[in-house]
Amino acid sequence: MVRISLHGRRVGGWVVATDVEPPPGVRLLALSKRSGVGPSGELIEMAAWAAWRFAGRRASFLATASPPTTVAGIERRPRSNDPVPVVADEIVAAFGTGVSVLRRPPTTDPVPVAVAACARGQALVLVPTVTGARQMALALRRAGIEVALHPRDWAAAAAGASVVGTRAAAWAPAPDLAAVVVFDEHDEAWQEQRAPTWHAREVAVERARRAGAPCVLVSATPSLEALTVGSLSAPTRAGERAGWPLFDVIDRRQDDPMRGGLWSERLTPMLRSAERAVCVLNRTGRSRLMACGRCGDVSRCEHCDGAMVQADGDRLQCRRCGGERPVICQACGATNLRNIRAGVTRAREELEALVGEPVVEVTGASDTEIADARVYIGTEAVLHRVGGASLVAFLDIDQELLAPRYRAGEEALALLARAARLVGPRSGGGRVAVQTRVPRHDVLQAALTADPARFSAAEAARRATLHMPPETAIAEVSGQSAAAFVAELGSPAGVEVLGPSDGRYLLRAPDHDTLCDAVASTPRPSGRLRIAMDPVRV
Repeated sequence: MVRISLHGRRVGGWVVATDVEPPPGVRLLALSKRSGVGPSGELIEMAAWAAWRFAGRRASFLATASPPTTVAGIERRPRSNDPVPVVADEIVAAFGTGVSVLRRPPTTDPVPVAVAACARGQALVLVPTVTGARQMALALRRAGIEVALHPRDWAAAAAGASVVGTRAAAWAPAPDLAAVVVFDEHDEAWQEQRAPTWHAREVAVERARRAGAPCVLVSATPSLEALTVGSLSAPTRAGERAGWPLFDVIDRRQDDPMRGGLWSERLTPMLRSAERAVCVLNRTGRSRLMACGRCGDVSRCEHCDGAMVQADGDRLQCRRCGGERPVICQACGATNLRNIRAGVTRAREELEALVGEPVVEVTGASDTEIADARVYIGTEAVLHRVGGASLVAFLDIDQELLAPRYRAGEEALALLARAARLVGPRSGGGRVAVQTRVPRHDVLQAALTADPARFSAAEAARRATLHMPPETAIAEVSGQSAAAFVAELGSPAGVEVLGPSDGRYLLRAPDHDTLCDAVASTPRPSGRLRIAMDPVRV
């Protein structure tokens, strides 16, 4: 890593090649400063590949692969010969092939898989959350394994220690890479939401391939993308059932949707008797949809006809245009409005009246420290903020199952797996209750029978019919220059252009090679342009 003078300013950069002849008419300048050690030659080549694969700039990936602070030099240390704990044969066998998918129940301990990776040599262990990475690093150190927690221990990783970290750790230095393991590979946290929208799982698989090392993708609910690239290794049916909790699917098809509310007769006693209960409702605010109690008219905006919602105050607000008005029915003037789709704040008030005690609300905007209580309610953030529970209740799982996204089913099953991890295996008595009007949905049946394959088989057929990933490769193009870029792209062989819709275009091709070649060969027009490869929210 170096500093160079550019138009009177000293800026950072990377030396990516030597003995290069400058183009005609270009005069070379001396470097201003050597800043320290940067990404290795292997990662520089990976950055060039990622710039093609994810339609980004090489500098973006080099920045991710660089140390957070200056590293003057690297002193390679000999690998420790201390023995590591023995792990199960089926885990060891998963590292015997190039890429394998290890399906493990959500309540099983992930540490033995990481130990098996480290037993082969320098390992790259990726965990989706910062807290999980710290816990994993501590567990491996207790097992006698030298561990570098990324990004803090960047230099130790470059010296040969096994690496543990989150998404950015996919770009950590690993000169002697012998094994790669990605935990919860289905987690959306692995995809960078800012452009370039690179995916840590794809980077990890490519790094393992280039190093000739095995890559194990671990998940309770493997994504279809993972099942496409790796061979599946699953436990016995008895072993898998034991690692999932009991599920109660509460059928609400006979309940009046206007009067039933969130609290079914079957769920209420479960919440009152649970040792510790967590309720999940992925709707913030007080109300997301209201109707008049007198005439039944849905509350809509008088300006744009959008649905009016009630935030934490005493006014209705339009989410589309921002208009406001008092809590009054526009059709008949009544003030008695009924919640058709209550938000989590209103649900907390109802739940407190139902159980007769304080209930703690947890959302992504909640404080870091949450109060101790017997009952919690919140968005899916509550599943990550509460340490454990005897009951997790999804008040409206249909919102997740029927969301207008092609990955809605996978996301819903991942939520159920996260809840399962919170309550523990069925032997401990924990339960997950799910209120729904589609009780025969493949996701619910997969969770009920502790058989994720039941969902993945049906989902793969649906994706193939709809020509959606992993059957195809897609990219989303947006921004003020999107139309100019699509016009410049034209109609390359094998690439289908869909749109525009709200200023966005969708590019679809039979494989990533075709799509990435087409995008890479198209000049970028001036102006803001965002190209999202493999978008998860389409």
